Parts: sequence; structure tokens; C-alpha cells
Amino acid sequence: MPSHQEPVNSPFGYRSTAGEVIDGIDLSGRCVVVTGGYSGIGTETVRAIAAAGAQVIVGARRTGQAHDVLDALDGDIAILPLDLADPASIDAFAEAVAGRTDTIDILINNAAIMASPLARDARGYEMQFATNHLGHFQLTARLWPLLLAGGGARVVVLSSIGHRLHGLDLDDPNFERRDYDKWLAYGQAKSANALFALQLDKLGESRGVRTFAVHPGGIATPLQRHLTMEEQRAMGWYDEDGNVHEAFKSTEEGAATTVWCAVSPLLEGKGGVYCEDCEVAVAADPEKPRAGGYYPHIRDEDLAGKLWTKSEAMTGVSFPA
Repeated sequence: MPSHQEPVNSPFGYRSTAGEVIDGIDLSGRCVVVTGGYSGIGTETVRAIAAAGAQVIVGARRTGQAHDVLDALDGDIAILPLDLADPASIDAFAEAVAGRTDTIDILINNAAIMASPLARDARGYEMQFATNHLGHFQLTARLWPLLLAGGGARVVVLSSIGHRLHGLDLDDPNFERRDYDKWLAYGQAKSANALFALQLDKLGESRGVRTFAVHPGGIATPLQRHLTMEEQRAMGWYDEDGNVHEAFKSTEEGAATTVWCAVSPLLEGKGGVYCEDCEVAVAADPEKPRAGGYYPHIRDEDLAGKLWTKSEAMTGVSFPA
């Protein structure tokens, strides 16, 4: 069963970097798959893991840009095309990964879009839900045999404090009856990411595969590409002179919790938890909306099971027995 949301006395915290978190850990002989590992915190995640000796396979929608960024890094890094909004692309990526390795030790579902205008994939599914959740659901299912073969794999799913926006409506996930709201759609997708991690951990625990959900923190990255500077100033992310808020993390700091969940010995035997600032998160205080913590709906095991069933129906994909 999923672990309790109890801190583990991590020596790392809010300003720790991915390099600090992974220092002294040898990943030689390990295979790590990272989606979207060529932009923002994804790049720093790949940098840290590759420097620790792992074979890293990066799924990239823009492979040219990925090569521009990642070819300059040290380590064993392969780039394969992956469009999480295209089921055929997901299957082709998984097949290509299987052609390179017999096992996956760590899968990091990092890629995402945020607060985008209403768009739909080829199936008619709302794009944030389709890309951030359904695409990773299908991808993880296709890679599941390789994760099981590792005998002790971890899956890290990038969620967000945006889960507090909630928005999850399993009767209308594609905003066909609701008016589209880009932030509710983002909250729905990020809630789904955390609930997926909760349910996946239940599936994988007895087979040695543990799953963690991550809020990386506020970071100025291309994830904000769909937001105007005026919107970002209104939310307090930037001041009138264009300076980012002091509470924002650097990309190296933003990648730290992802890497911590992927490699920390403190998480051995644990899983299904929501983490932030290199620690297992505690419940949020409703009186402090800008402070950390999780909202109760992403710990709802019944809701996680219903989302799983809905995801199977929407993708036509089930996890192998």
C-alpha cells in the first residue's frame, strides 16, 4: 500500500540542487528514461543523472532542439522522438527504448505543458490532460515490462502545486460541457499526475517498482511559454522591471526533488507519496495558500482508482499483467 505522507528527515531542502542531491551516488550500469529532458528542469535532471554514470534515454518532441542542448553534456545520452499527444509516437518510442535496453531502472515523467489555449489531440482530448497525464499513462504502460525487469525500479511523476486548482472532472475531462479554463485544465492534469503516481505505486509495490509524485517548485522555464509577461507579473512571478521573484528556484534547484526521488536511499521501501523540496510533503494549511503541502484530493485512493479506469478507457491501454 502507498506509504504515509510523513517526512523522512532529508538532509536536503528548498535550495538544494540536483548535483548536490546526487553527489556520491553511482548510477553506472543503470538505465534512466526522461521525457522532455532537454528544456528547463528536464535538462538539469539529465545532466545530473548522466554525470552519475547512468545511460539516459530522452524522449523529445523537438529532437533538433534536444540535440542542440544535450549534445554539449557529458555522459551516455540518447535522444529519441516522442510526442506524448500522439499514441503512435508513444508506442514507437517504447519500441525503440526496448531495442536499446532490457531494463529500465528509473523512469522520469517530466514533460508537460501549462495553461495553454484550448487545443485537442487527434482523438479530441483536451491537450493538457492528453499530454501531461494520458500520454505518460500510455508510455508507462508500454515500458512496464522493462521496469519490472529491473527488479527495483522507480517511477517519478512530475505533478505541481497546481494540483490545488483541482479541476478534475472524470465526467467531462475534455471540457466538452464545461467552459474551458486553462488553469482548471492545468490543475486537472497535475492532479491526475499525482493520482496516477498513487495508483501506480499500488500496482508496482509487490513487483519492486515504486512511484513518487513531485512538485518541483516555482521556476522560470519555457513551461511558461503560453503566458504573457503581464499575466506573470499579475501573479507576482516577475516585478515591473522583469526580475523574477526571489522565491523562485533556479533550474538546478528545480530539478533537485525529481533527482532526490529517483535516487535517495531514504525512500527505499517507500512509494506513492507526494514530494517537494527534497522531502515527503505534509498536508497544506488552507490558511497559507502560498506555502507548501498537498491538498487531500490527490491522496484519495478511490479517486485514483476511478481515474485509472477512465484512463484505460480513454487510451485503450491496460498495463500488462
